Amino acid sequence: MVFGRAERRRQSAPAEPVTLKILVAGGFGVGKTTLVGAVSEIRPLRTEEHLTEAGRPVDDLHGVEAKSTTTVAMDFGRITVHDALVLYLFGTPGQDRFWFLWDELARGALGAVVLADTRRLEDSFAAIDYFERRGLPFVVAVNCFDGADRYPAESVRDALDLDPGVPVLLCDARVQGSARDVLVAVVEHAMQRSAQQPEPALP
Repeated sequence: MVFGRAERRRQSAPAEPVTLKILVAGGFGVGKTTLVGAVSEIRPLRTEEHLTEAGRPVDDLHGVEAKSTTTVAMDFGRITVHDALVLYLFGTPGQDRFWFLWDELARGALGAVVLADTRRLEDSFAAIDYFERRGLPFVVAVNCFDGADRYPAESVRDALDLDPGVPVLLCDARVQGSARDVLVAVVEHAMQRSAQQPEPALP
């Protein structure tokens, strides 16, 4: 009887949720910090510093002239998608001089979001190339800024020369539901990619 009660207690104990690491990447000023902040259920960790005159020669503010801060290490947030799944979000710095941090941030990641801005689409190429070289699954999410031209997802795919299997979504990084849909798409895409991998040959 004691064994039976202990067994029932073990069976009813809630399972620990699966935790996954997702990167949020893209060019300077594309909305990475905004997206992490929009969905995080904890106060996001931010490493933002004010832009200075010293950085003006290397910080391209074309299209984001109102931007006054930049991420110098990472953004960090957390979102519980449902009881069994928690995502840890790591926003990467967008400027070239902080790229040495990317390898460490990418370690152990399930997948990534590459945020894109149609006004500066070329700024997405570096992040796309990085994840393609590492074989890390990613989706491209076009952040629909106010006043920016809107293009169909397939037009963005062609402009970025993406493989047909890479999902392209339109989003508003300021809106929690929109940002959450992007993160769910990353998880789904990564799981599909994993399921398509060939089984290792038995010895």
